[in-house]
Order: sequence, then C-alpha cells, then structure tokens
Amino acid sequence: MAGHDYEITDVVICGCGPTGAMLSAYLGRLSVRHIVLEKEDGITTDPRGIALDEDGIRLLQGVGIYKHMYTDIGTCMQKFKFIGGTEKTLDTAPFLEMDYGTTQGGTGHVGFICHKQPTLEKHLRNAMTSSEFCQLRSNCTVFEIREDENYAYCRYRGIKGNTHTIKSRFFVGADGKTGFTRKNYLEPLGIHLEQAHKAFYDETWVALNWKVTLPTPTTHPDFPLWELGFTPQQVYDLFFPANFRFICNPDRPAVCGCFGLPKDRLCRFEFVVRSDENGDEMARPAKIKEVVFPYFSHAGSRYGLSQDVRFPEDCIHILRSRPFRFAARSCNEWFRDRVALCGDAAHVFPPFGGQGIASGFRDAVSLSWRLALLTRQQSSASPFHTPKTNHQEILLSWSRERKQQLTRSLAATIANGKVVTERNPLKIFLRDWYLYILSFIPSFQRGLSLGQRKEGMIRYEYADGMPFVPGFGGGVCAPQVYVSAWGRNAEVSFSDDILFSRGKKALFQVLVYIRDPRELSFARKVVTDIEQTSNGELSANEATFIIETTVSTPVPETNDNMLPVCRLATAEEFAESPLCRGRPEPRYYNPYYLGEIVGGGSVRYVIVRPDRFVYASCDNKRDLEGVVVGLVGYLRGE
Repeated sequence: MAGHDYEITDVVICGCGPTGAMLSAYLGRLSVRHIVLEKEDGITTDPRGIALDEDGIRLLQGVGIYKHMYTDIGTCMQKFKFIGGTEKTLDTAPFLEMDYGTTQGGTGHVGFICHKQPTLEKHLRNAMTSSEFCQLRSNCTVFEIREDENYAYCRYRGIKGNTHTIKSRFFVGADGKTGFTRKNYLEPLGIHLEQAHKAFYDETWVALNWKVTLPTPTTHPDFPLWELGFTPQQVYDLFFPANFRFICNPDRPAVCGCFGLPKDRLCRFEFVVRSDENGDEMARPAKIKEVVFPYFSHAGSRYGLSQDVRFPEDCIHILRSRPFRFAARSCNEWFRDRVALCGDAAHVFPPFGGQGIASGFRDAVSLSWRLALLTRQQSSASPFHTPKTNHQEILLSWSRERKQQLTRSLAATIANGKVVTERNPLKIFLRDWYLYILSFIPSFQRGLSLGQRKEGMIRYEYADGMPFVPGFGGGVCAPQVYVSAWGRNAEVSFSDDILFSRGKKALFQVLVYIRDPRELSFARKVVTDIEQTSNGELSANEATFIIETTVSTPVPETNDNMLPVCRLATAEEFAESPLCRGRPEPRYYNPYYLGEIVGGGSVRYVIVRPDRFVYASCDNKRDLEGVVVGLVGYLRGE
C-alpha cells in the first residue's frame, strides 16, 4: 500500500444491506464523501426481516422514503395476538393483544409495519445513490483491512478480480454477523459476540416465506366453500387472517403473519426446532407439510360440513425454507480505532420483537452525524488548530448510547420471547390467569396493549463524553408531532421534515417551542443573538418555531416573518392529509407530547441532534448561551 496507488475518501462502508444503506443515505445528507462496497451483484430477493418499528419508519422518513411506505413497502401490522394451547389453529382467542396500529409512541407513526425487505432496500438505495457524496460498488469483496494513526486502509477485489485499495478516515463494517470486518479483522483483536442479556436465548428456528395465490372455482372446482357462497378473496382471508399471531404452543412455539402489501399475499411462518431434531431436515417439504399445514386446515363443523376444509396446498408457493440460529448477542466492543461495526455485525436479535433492522437503523443514524463531525474536524485541522477530542472518545460515546438502547430493545424482545416459548405448564397457567384478571382493569389492560411503547421515549443515562447536557433535559429522544404553517391553512407535515429539511447546513438544529404567541418576536431575537455565540455552528435562519396551539390564527406582526413558524396539527387534520393515505388514522395521538418532553416555560429553546435526540433544552437566554458555548467546544473538538 505504499505510494499513492489508492483512492481517498472520508468513509468506507462494507456491506449495503439495510444498515449500510441507511448509514450511506444519512452520510449523503450530511455531505460526507463515502464509498459503499457490496459483495453481491444486486439487492437481495429474500425477505429476511419483515417487521419494522416506528423508530425505523421515522428514520426512513428522514431520507425521504415515507411517500413509498404504504404504497410499495408495507402495511401497518395492527395487532400482535398471543394465542395459547396445543391445538393447531390460528383462530384461538388470544390471551394477550398488543395494538400497534395506534399512534401513541411519540413518533407520529404506527407502532409497526410489515414490509418487503427487497422493496425497502430498493428505496434506500435510491435515496443513497441520489447523493453526489455516495459511490456504491457492487460485486466487491473486502479481503484486507489495516490502520495507521490517521487512516484506515482496505483492499478489495472488484467484479473482474482486480485488486483495489481505498484510504479513508473511517471504515464501517455493516456486513452482517458472518461478515469480513468482525470475523476476520476485529475478532483477532479481541472483539467478539457475547451473550447480551441475562435471559439467555439460543435456539434454532425454521423460517418460511410463502407467496399465496387465490384458488378459484375454475382452478379448484371441488373446493367445498364455493357452494356456501365464499369468494376467492374471502377464502384467503379465512385461512390467512389479519394480524400477527405469536403461537405460544408449548409443544412447538411458532409465529405466523402476512407481510408486504395486502395484494402481495406474502406470508411468514416460523417454528422452533426441538433439541432432538435437525434444522435442515425440518426445513424440507415433508416436514413443513407435517408441522405447518395443519394450521391451514379448518374443522368442517365450522361450516356445517362433514369433512375438514384445507386451503389448497398448490396455492402455497414456498419462497424460502431455511433454519436459522436465533440468539441475543452483542459485541463486547463496537469499534476499534477507526473501524466500527453496525447492525448485525455488532449485535443479533431473536425474532420476537421486530428489532433487527430497526436497531441497525439506529446504529447507522447515530453514527452518521458523529462521522460527519469527525471528518469536518479532521479536515479543518492544522498545525495551529488540532482538535483535542480524540475520535475514539466520540465513537465510545456512540457505542455507550447505542448499547443502552439495545438493552431496552433486547429486554422487550426477550419478554415477548418468554411468553411465546414458555413450556412449563404451571407458569403457563399462572400467566393466563394473571392476564385474565388484569383484563378487567382498564389501566393495566391499556398498558399491556401498548407493548414496548409503554415506557415512552428513550432517555439515555449520562456518562462522560456523551453529547448532551443532562441538567438541561438532554439525552431524551425528541417526540415528533404533526404541524402546519401557522396563520394559514396549509398542508400538514411531520415536525422532523421541517426541523431537518434538506438544504440546512448546521449539524445540530434549533427548535423553539412557544406556548404564548406573543413571545415569538422575543424568541426570534434570542435565536439570532445565539448564532453569534455559536460562532456559526448554529444558524438562526435554520431555526424552527412551533407554537403550542392547534388553532390557526394570524401571525403577529414582526420585523422578520421569514423564519418557519408552525402550529400543532390535530389528529383529524392529519387523517385528512395525504400523509395518512394507506395507514390507519392516528388513534391516541397526543399533539402536546413534544411540549411535555422538552419542559416548561413560555418559550423553550431546544437543540436537537441529527439522530433526533435532545442535546439540551433551556427556557432563558442565559442558560442557552452557556449550553451553546459547551456545544461549540464539542463540535470543534476543544
């Protein structure tokens, strides 16, 4: 690698799955030059992950993909139904329901969507490659990584077998749990996956993907339900009901549900492989017919028939049938020097909470702005001004924050898994009676139905070097609300789309939350003055003002009406807007949640990081000036 026989860029990303593509998309929006190396020729055709939580939806929204969410990518998952017993049926009354069709998690989105991963990745790649700062290279295999004090170097083989070298400030492995970055480079340095939760889980499951076609009186004339007046679509709905089922069968736990758009008729079925069974054998057609197909057979008595009714097997087309080892593991370290790990390369999840892709997204977005900060600091460094903050301190704060949120996500996933996989008859009996009794207490019932959202927005516990001010409300994820331009009837928007609109240059953004509209002119002056204190790190022209009212009233006369001023929009306004097409209307939406989180005072000045976490929140100019001085020091590595 001597001489100049290499390319130079700021960041290299190894792997262009969902995590790598998300990291690339955000780096592009932050004007960071980077190269993405992907060993495959194109996007995977295998829908591996199928569930994405509201954080994941919000982060996709952040790169302009929301418009495709319900038209191309997926559908709201509505309810998770936990059903018990040993009978192989999907119609058993659930002993527990979690409603993820509501909008009460603080993001403005539903709790979960069931998506088609290839389609999701297609739109992510479109978002990343639309940036002039991104180069995506397919059919490229990384085979060597090394570092010196200031750079990382990687060597890879291209499609023609030629060897190339890239010199970059940072290298990110988003190449999965068996990828080169961790397995071949970092594991010899002592970085490895280890048990991530005290409730250890490690079992093999078979994962099935089906494409279902509709039987018709022409294709299946002997199917008995035609004589009872059922249509092909009604037959499909009977055997493939809406809502995901967690089948808590002590003999063989399983999970079942449809994913993608309703017209796609895609189905996922997963079941556990017992300790005395072979995963590869259980994934074969004969075993699938034995284990899974009974769930798609109904008793004839249900329809007044003497024989059972089974959905035609030739209408079920298996797209995938593979065993997988499901475990809860996380790396002991997520980076070493200038090489970091993201997504499945850093942690793996069991399948009970839909957190795999979403956690990779959180890793990527949280890392993206730190890489932008570090590349800016190092690019501007000179013999007269070298950043004092070591890049390892910034990456350490990233991994510490992410591990906190990972612990929370894992806890919710493990809790779901314990319910699904419980085999002890006494514990099952006590669980069912406990939940039955709680069902008569409305407050407990609503808490159960919220699932993992009941704890509210994630709030980090402070440790040295973390980029937020805990004494001023920092470290909490800022809720997203619906807004509309104040003073006129305008389209409803997500607040993130105003706060982080494309074209803004400042890394951190200022949100001014105003409870008394008469304070608007004063708040604008404060923000203008603060721009001087920030030495250009914050921009008054980019500040976003939100008035705490859902009533559209005239804007008070001021000397400057150029800055964006919004009011809160109601759930009813959102339901009538194009943003609500294809998704449920917002139930239990709280338009005042943002104000509740950022705190009191007639005016609240909130500094928000690109990953949607609050750096600090103040209600007066003096405190704000002190916070901004500290922020400038952090951003400049002083």
